[in-house]
Amino acid sequence: MAALRIVLSGTEMHTYRFALKLPRQPVLFLLFAISLPLCADEAIRRGLGPEPDSLHIHRAQGLAAVNLLRDLREGLTTYDAAGELAPGVAESWEVLDDGKRYRFTLREDAAWSNGEPLLAGDFVRALHQAVNPADVAATAGLLAPIVNADEIIAGEQPPEALGVEATAERTLEINLKRPTPWFAEILAHPVAYPLHETEGAEGQNVAQLAVNGAYRLADWTPNAVIRLEKNPHFHAADQVNAEVVEYFPIEQPASELSRYRAGELHITETIPAGRFEWLSDNLPDDLRIHPYLGSFWLNINLRHAELGRSADLRRALALAINRDILTRVVIGAGEQPAWSVVPPGIDGYQPAMMPEAAMSQPEREALAKALFARSGAAASGPLRLQLRYNTSGVHRRTAVAVAAMWKQVLGVDTELFNEEWKVFVNNRRLGVVTEVFRGGWIADYADPGSFLDLFRSGSEMNFTFIASERFDELMRASDIATGTERQALLAQAEAVLLEEMPAIPLYYYVSRHLVNPDVRGYVDNVRDVHLSRYLSLEQP
Repeated sequence: MAALRIVLSGTEMHTYRFALKLPRQPVLFLLFAISLPLCADEAIRRGLGPEPDSLHIHRAQGLAAVNLLRDLREGLTTYDAAGELAPGVAESWEVLDDGKRYRFTLREDAAWSNGEPLLAGDFVRALHQAVNPADVAATAGLLAPIVNADEIIAGEQPPEALGVEATAERTLEINLKRPTPWFAEILAHPVAYPLHETEGAEGQNVAQLAVNGAYRLADWTPNAVIRLEKNPHFHAADQVNAEVVEYFPIEQPASELSRYRAGELHITETIPAGRFEWLSDNLPDDLRIHPYLGSFWLNINLRHAELGRSADLRRALALAINRDILTRVVIGAGEQPAWSVVPPGIDGYQPAMMPEAAMSQPEREALAKALFARSGAAASGPLRLQLRYNTSGVHRRTAVAVAAMWKQVLGVDTELFNEEWKVFVNNRRLGVVTEVFRGGWIADYADPGSFLDLFRSGSEMNFTFIASERFDELMRASDIATGTERQALLAQAEAVLLEEMPAIPLYYYVSRHLVNPDVRGYVDNVRDVHLSRYLSLEQP
């Protein structure tokens, strides 16, 4: 009788693997997994993407940080399971004075994670700090509709002049310069979250801070795991399904896929480039692809002597890129070629398009060569550029493909720089070493201004350093316009942007995740917002 050896190894994921080895002819290995029934309080394990740049509501910029903050904190408004706007700390609100004043009534049971009541003054304090020029929030531009916000950021008014007031312990009023139909959605962004009175600028131990979301931070092991535990003082704690949520910072999508297939993750942040068809064939019940309000582009630093001098050069670089190959072959996960900064799908808005969108690719490349020659960029030898991107398999493949296309069509020599997220964020902010670099945006609210505001002169998020008076004038005009007039002004502003080309649109995003079929409460939506409070694991 053949000898039989059984090797048992256990992991914290409650999955056990048995290897049966029969040493006689031929050697046979049988591997199979037996998954024990999932406990109701088993942690939901989610991929996060890169390590979050910050968990301070005024410093966070990256999607990883924003997703974490949505679990840890809550604004006056929030999102429901389907990604639609819903009441948050405010149980209700009124829109007064023809849309220029909002009155929010806070929940009676709104509280911090230490049990202290959460009051309207906690929002006033946070909003004052967000616009304080001494330590202005990275995304303070989102608060521009509030009375005196711009003037305070510019140092022309004190923070106390901001149009926010706690008229009672649980009543908050916000006055706007103009009607802003999407304002309630802005308040679901971390920049508008409340701050506990003991919380100051970044640098405190985040594990010790009072938060007000469905979860509180239990442990953070850098570059390993971020563990959240249910907040018993959350106003809807009885409706939070998972007791524990673990986020895993994983920058390489291929590594994330491996860990998902090994049972270490229930939800991935993305999927690797080039694996869409394989995943469709092999994990069809897990793969989730959905339209997304986001655009990917390449930013161009206009402070660079050669790039900033010539719009012809910037346009030549844009036209030399074959977006069909990029989206279909290089990335291949349902993305669509982009010829505008604002993606399609925003009600009432028709994005301005690069006129070359109607050309064939050979026609674009011929025009690119003519513009490149006219720019004189290669008059003294081949043009050399640097292309920077943060660590990601998709970004690396995109950068390699773009560099190859520039070389083939224009003879440009491109040096690629792969940077860890925090280094990348700092470099793009300073604008000293950047030339061409990975860009893009996911809508903070469903309006074209969420994308176009990034390019206003003086914006904290204007990493291209464009200062176009024509563009700024149109954006200022849109600030006081409404309805179709406003949409037309925004389309004109976008057309100016596409003419001056501080950014090269490449593709429109889709959300792409792997979700374990045992996960319940995960709803695909155009915002790609999936708060952990709505998720649960089904028991077999």
